[in-house]
Amino acid sequence: MKYMRSALEVEAKEYEIGKNMEDGFELWSKVLTNGWISTDEVIQITRPDGSIVCPFIQNRRGIIFLREGDYIIYEADGERHVCNKDKFSSRYQSL
Repeated sequence: MKYMRSALEVEAKEYEIGKNMEDGFELWSKVLTNGWISTDEVIQITRPDGSIVCPFIQNRRGIIFLREGDYIIYEADGERHVCNKDKFSSRYQSL
């Protein structure tokens, strides 16, 4: 069987460092050590103390580390998702 996604109006913003769009940060060393994800293009921010951290959002599926060019999708019910820049334009159209 084939299915089509239902039309759903959402707000989306490309992630920007320093705009408080993330839920938190995890140390880069912990991300690498735990092996949670492929670390390709994961954003790394160097803090003044020299520590390197990675921004993330958390939703019902867990923690999602943000990558360069990711969009954060805000649904009406407050749920948030992350969409890669390469898939965003094929999945979402501006109104």
